[in-house]
Amino acid sequence: MKKMLLLVFPVLLVLASCTRTYIDPRPPIDESVWLAKERGVVVYSGFDCDFFVVETRFGYSVLRGWGGFTPVRGAVLYGDFSRFGGGSFYNRSEAYIQQANVIDYWLSYWDALDLADFECSY
Repeated sequence: MKKMLLLVFPVLLVLASCTRTYIDPRPPIDESVWLAKERGVVVYSGFDCDFFVVETRFGYSVLRGWGGFTPVRGAVLYGDFSRFGGGSFYNRSEAYIQQANVIDYWLSYWDALDLADFECSY
């Protein structure tokens, strides 16, 4: 019994002293920079298409995501939605940076859905 305790005690001591630290491979996101930009909410997103529609204060923008996942409906994004071209957008709901191209902006709801459906049909 003594030999067994002398063997188990050091093993338990070593295992108890081990800790696991999670190291996130992504760099930390400075939210103060992103929250100063335009806010938008994803209102249309499909699992089989890279295009999604974001509602902003000025209307609706159609974006094409690339280099990652398409955000889900209801996700809150921050970035420059009121200019054409590619850019980075902060997905605050899922805490990652989304790469996307702005296809069109300041559209009505139905015009944005029509454009997204048209682009997804190809």
